[in-house]
Amino acid sequence: MKYIVLIGDGMSDYPIDELNGRTPLEVAKIPNMTYIAKNGIVGKAVTIPRGMSPASDIANLSIIGYDPKKYYTGRGPLEAANIGVDLDKDDVAFRCNLVTAGNDIMADYSSGHITTKEASVLIKYLDRKIGSKWAKFYPGVSYRHLLVLRTKYLHESKIAKLTPTDFMETDCVPPHNILDQKISKNLPKGKGKDVLVKLMEDSK
Repeated sequence: MKYIVLIGDGMSDYPIDELNGRTPLEVAKIPNMTYIAKNGIVGKAVTIPRGMSPASDIANLSIIGYDPKKYYTGRGPLEAANIGVDLDKDDVAFRCNLVTAGNDIMADYSSGHITTKEASVLIKYLDRKIGSKWAKFYPGVSYRHLLVLRTKYLHESKIAKLTPTDFMETDCVPPHNILDQKISKNLPKGKGKDVLVKLMEDSK
């Protein structure tokens, strides 16, 4: 048996004044979704395990049958798999967004939903400019791209002695969570923060 899974990721949104305190979903005309809900089985499911952040990448793992507590390691490996980049045991993959920022403020997490063609040019240039044997940038789709840190080469370059585990324990804030906020107040935290912050600064 085959199934189609439709995920309304973020669809609920927030109430806004322009809609008299209602959400976009409350006022949207959605006859097909209404039909499915009326004629199907409606229920609830906990897709975010206790103690984990309510994010789509975590929820989607749950939806397709993987326990995020056991398998989740961030968005990076998912991006790598999606674009066919193989990872070594000493590699660490990070989701890398093209964003719009100014005066230390995160203005747009998607660079105005930049096209894949435009973004590919920028990411390839970025890789030529600041990429290295230990840091490689790969173009993805629209604003969503990939950074792979090769820790064995990071050691050889004497920049930092960090393991994949050190980076796994480094907390990064998704750009879409800090719109209109100061970037400097939301920089990576943990053992790998200095390496990541330097790459962020060098990318400007």
